[in-house]
Amino acid sequence: MIALRASEIAAITQGRLGQGTDPELVVTGIARIDSRDLSPGDLFVAFEGETLDGHDFVDQAMSNGAVLSLVTRPVAAPHVVVSNMLEAVSALARHNARALQSTCTIIGLTGSSGKTSTKDLLASVLEAAGETVAPPGSFNNELGFPLTVLRANLNTKYLVLEMGARGVGHLALLCSIAQPQVGMVLNVGAAHLGEFGDLETTARAKSEVVATLPADGIAILNSDDERVRAMTAVTKARCVYFGDSRDALVSAENVIVGTNGCAQFDLLISGLASERVSLKVAGRHQVSNALAVAATAISLGISPHAVAEALSQAGPRSPWRMQVEQAVNDVTVINDAYNANPESMSAALVAARDIAGDGRLGVVVGEMLELGDQSNQAHVDLGTAVANATPAWVIAVGSVSEPIESGAVSAGLSPEVISRVDSAPLAIRKALELVQPGDVVLIKASRGIGLEVVAQALVGGDKA
Repeated sequence: MIALRASEIAAITQGRLGQGTDPELVVTGIARIDSRDLSPGDLFVAFEGETLDGHDFVDQAMSNGAVLSLVTRPVAAPHVVVSNMLEAVSALARHNARALQSTCTIIGLTGSSGKTSTKDLLASVLEAAGETVAPPGSFNNELGFPLTVLRANLNTKYLVLEMGARGVGHLALLCSIAQPQVGMVLNVGAAHLGEFGDLETTARAKSEVVATLPADGIAILNSDDERVRAMTAVTKARCVYFGDSRDALVSAENVIVGTNGCAQFDLLISGLASERVSLKVAGRHQVSNALAVAATAISLGISPHAVAEALSQAGPRSPWRMQVEQAVNDVTVINDAYNANPESMSAALVAARDIAGDGRLGVVVGEMLELGDQSNQAHVDLGTAVANATPAWVIAVGSVSEPIESGAVSAGLSPEVISRVDSAPLAIRKALELVQPGDVVLIKASRGIGLEVVAQALVGGDKA
């Protein structure tokens, strides 16, 4: 964040200086909520979570480098007291974003699936062209978004903001904190149908990113998704398309998926020579993500050759997203347990089959959360997708194991290869029992199911 005095922070957040706090004290670092992860000059945000209260860690934060704490009740260390922490952090982020308008390009991206992977690829490409700030992991909600904005300073050339929503108006609110000059929409899918209700409402919510763009902004739209393509009608900005349409700025040809699951393709740029791209992130679905990144970077003036080169060098950044690891006995573990929805499940299963080739594939899948009334059918359909991947063994975890099994058996998979268990610890035991040398194992569910422990057990060879 830009350097601010304690008195300025109090004014921006409509807070008050704590007793004995020097109004001229200057915060020169960034705002953080983890008292263990601080650098000299940082601002510690004493956020109250469900299980931990940041106020209990103010002393630790100060000893680790923080010079000031943002709190909702007085503490012994230098502080500013605010009435609402989320509103205060958002106000600081809004002030920071406005201060950077003339020096920094803000890019907001959203979509039902692929946001974090695309954000990571985009950050890798932009870093080659200038100082870039992007969120760690999936900092894309009402707290993570402003905290990411507060990582940027006057040296930042590009600020990449991942934007998640669970209802209409959420993305417009985030855009009011930091207005993007470039807005990207990857897709409209079934994720969070329990909150949105239907795909039309999902599309309306996602469109807020491009609807709020200024007239001199750029909307990066997936021309292969009809709901995204239709967002052209709601934006004043210049529209740039990626995908297979004739008017797309970038498209892909000659796609080849290697034995490592990573795709190679010719990046076609309208009116220019093609560039060959060899991705280092697994899954053929990453081609579309790479096209979104290429469309954005080229629209910002980065040369197609530089874009292709940076895409080819970009490796995985965020954990538990198509994270491919080698375990004992030549077992390959694909840890994709961070999140799941119908589209990302299908993409992960295709990628896992690509990696397994003619070999044995094992699949450990659990519930896709937040699907509302569509949940049962979505998990039956997941079973169908599992069957289409022709696994040697399947472990279905939790309350949705029955519809998963039903869908898989209806699609022709033998019930003998399907095991149903109630929990992640039981899935560990079953996986260790079923896995054989040389197997490729995909592990995927929504974050709340906690299936990453299965991947960790297989990689570490743990017994349960």
